[in-house]
Amino acid sequence: MKYWRAFFVLIAAMAALSPSLSPSLRAADSYPDVDALPVQTNLPDVMIMDDGTRVTTPEQWQKRRDEVKAILEHYELGHAPPPPGNVRGEDIKSAALVDGTVSYRLVHLTFGPHRKLQIDIAIFAPVGAGPFPTIINPSFFMTPGVDSTNMPAAAATNRLIRMFSMPVDPERAALGYSNVLARGYAVVTYHYTQCGEDNPNFRASTFYPAYPGYDWGDLMGWAWGLSRVVDYVETQPFADKTKLIVLGHSRLGKLAMVATAFDDRISLGAPAGSSGAGTGAYRFCGPTRGGKEGVEDMTRKFGYYFVPRLKEFTTENMDKLPFDAYWYTALTAPRPWISIEGTMDQNCVPNAVKQTVLAAQQVYAFLGASTNSVAANYEPHRHMLTADDWNAALDFADQQLRGIDHHRAFDNFPADDTSTNSISAK
Repeated sequence: MKYWRAFFVLIAAMAALSPSLSPSLRAADSYPDVDALPVQTNLPDVMIMDDGTRVTTPEQWQKRRDEVKAILEHYELGHAPPPPGNVRGEDIKSAALVDGTVSYRLVHLTFGPHRKLQIDIAIFAPVGAGPFPTIINPSFFMTPGVDSTNMPAAAATNRLIRMFSMPVDPERAALGYSNVLARGYAVVTYHYTQCGEDNPNFRASTFYPAYPGYDWGDLMGWAWGLSRVVDYVETQPFADKTKLIVLGHSRLGKLAMVATAFDDRISLGAPAGSSGAGTGAYRFCGPTRGGKEGVEDMTRKFGYYFVPRLKEFTTENMDKLPFDAYWYTALTAPRPWISIEGTMDQNCVPNAVKQTVLAAQQVYAFLGASTNSVAANYEPHRHMLTADDWNAALDFADQQLRGIDHHRAFDNFPADDTSTNSISAK
């Protein structure tokens, strides 16, 4: 433990001598390798600063947030470039849908070096006076209204890939969001691989060639792309920029978790079915630690989501991981956050999600926020996103952002065979 603290005392001294040194851009050798990290069987305490002192003031917490982001970037996510500051949107299509009750726009965003990077987003809003609370929903399906796609060769033989690669009719998409729109929300959706191809060769396309000096993994690229969508949405009159919500499922649940933690403009995060390396405490998932999907599984199957060093924290080294999932939720505090889950999800451990919520509540309480602002909801299904999940997310958003009380609690966790175990953050 003393060895670990000594490293961070040295880092603090370097930062004092070089004020321009950003915590998120520290050299890799400023952090201990896995062999030099201490064993922490409890969840690592997010309230202990790098120099070993405990956070006791809001001012210290702001500094600690930078430290937390830097640790997550070094050991899991990699480093993204700064915001380009030049996002521009061009309307490609517009229409009134669902018998004139829904306004639809297809917008082409350009940004980055020489404005050569791009994302197509579809905007659905209720017809009438705004601004509306707005859900940003990255999707496995193509952006509604995009006429053609570069369909992967694998689509010829893979039904699932073919389904996700087909054009999406805007009218049909609007009907799919009809309950969301009827409740007074706008929706912005887009195909997530515009922000990073979902395969090990992701660095050859999308944003990555424009920023060769950065070590960001695919997950951080997806989050950085979502923030470019926020750049545009917060300038638009249809959107209430004080009520921006991110909801994504499965790997896009991980995206929602990361994006909400790193972008303070997002008002509420709703990661759904985020599976291994998602909202469930890492120390409670995977082999020997609760089963189902853990860091080992994710780094074996989808190592390109992360920086390579994350895979060093396998079964025998998991207790050396210097952070845990609740650190992302802590970064979100005091903004509302909810994990949307299925009771029979084959990838997610309910007790792991519970440990994340309980640990994060301590940070919310410290910041003077209600512990009800960090929550989870379970519906009876396997690994999927259902209409009931959407209703739960909307009810939570209504309560937290709009003052609409549905008299509904979001603190019920299903029992499982690990539910009697508990690890505290200390």
